[in-house]
Amino acid sequence: MGRELAGAPPMTVVVVGLEVVLGAVVTVVCVYAMRQYVFTLNRLFGRQRHPFMDVRTANWPSITVLIPAHNEEAVIGHTLSALLGADYPADRLTIVAIDDASTDGTGRIIDGYAARHAGRVVPVHRPNGGTGKAAALLDATDRTTSEILVIFDADYTPSTGLLKRLVAPFFDPEVGAVMGRVVPENAGRNLLTRLLDLERAGGYQVDQQARMNLSLVPQYGGTVGGVRRLALYDVGGWRADTLTEDTDLTIRLVMRGWEIVYENRAECYEEVPETWRARYRQIERWARGHNEVMRRYGLALARTRSVPLARRIDGLLLLGVFLLAPLMLLGWAVTLVLFYMGQVAALPAAAVLAAATYATMGNVAAFFEIAAAARLDGIYGRVRLLPLLGIGFFVSLVAVSAAALPQFARWRMKQPPRWNKTPRSRRAFVPGAAEAPEALA
Repeated sequence: MGRELAGAPPMTVVVVGLEVVLGAVVTVVCVYAMRQYVFTLNRLFGRQRHPFMDVRTANWPSITVLIPAHNEEAVIGHTLSALLGADYPADRLTIVAIDDASTDGTGRIIDGYAARHAGRVVPVHRPNGGTGKAAALLDATDRTTSEILVIFDADYTPSTGLLKRLVAPFFDPEVGAVMGRVVPENAGRNLLTRLLDLERAGGYQVDQQARMNLSLVPQYGGTVGGVRRLALYDVGGWRADTLTEDTDLTIRLVMRGWEIVYENRAECYEEVPETWRARYRQIERWARGHNEVMRRYGLALARTRSVPLARRIDGLLLLGVFLLAPLMLLGWAVTLVLFYMGQVAALPAAAVLAAATYATMGNVAAFFEIAAAARLDGIYGRVRLLPLLGIGFFVSLVAVSAAALPQFARWRMKQPPRWNKTPRSRRAFVPGAAEAPEALA
């Protein structure tokens, strides 16, 4: 083609170049669309893998639960109370609550629990912290000794039997990390929380479980998951210079041959953002983190021959999910340029792009995955909200695309990542209130 275009008019060269770009964008988006179809069909009709679901009685190992908390006075008490009431041998459970340079009452609440539950709740204060979750985990992990580490975000409330469900897969020595299912507890608050409830359902009930079924790459999530200390140290430990320490650890574990298990029935309840501004900033952080991990490990993962090809491809698609939004914008921009240049032959490609865009709505879970999750969960009323997913998709599209260009500049200038904390919406802890979290401990 290069020789054929050598003597062509400049306009022809431009048109061909734009058509190549459009073709590449359409191909990538279609790959993601087909991936979502495969996951959805597998989850609905394929063989489901729940290899550790029946483990109820065992010689449960000693575990340490790590809870990084930066200005989490509104939620940290709920999490600590739930963990103290968990169905796990009390003499084998240590809860390490990390006050990461909080300026509110987080440290005081943690100290109160530690005083009443000495030995079970261990406070860690980092007055010079506040630089991100990974740095807090790095510091706290070095102060623990148990082989199994379980990590919760401070706004996550575990179900009673969650710890055993998360720990059971570690009886298999090849398992390096385990992830549970996240369910919003404030789903009925407003339109945004209802849409996020749908998104979470699709992302976990369908996407994560399908990856588990197909032996691909279930993503370890640092919000409700466990990691084996040996595996963590085998891949170099936590990296403090990342915004998505869970995605970073996932890829390193995969490249080193460790298995990651998803436990769909290990449910934990979270507080999702209740304002669009908070949601926007959350997506920005996820996008920057994923893109950073893609830049750091993408080529290395592709070259790791010890990892099965299907798993490598799935890992790369997982890392590239937050590149879909700017790619879609690029595709539509090229389509408009070609249209106004009179290139009607590009319209079929635009039609395919439109169909693929519809199929890949959202970044965590796609449209058809969400519809399937609503059916699997048996909550058919959710289906009525499916047309409104376009609102959340538009916000994701803008947030992810807006994060991309500044991120490329940061890479060139070698600037450290900036952590944006998601604000909480629960009523803050009030000392002496009968219904306060501490009163339940």
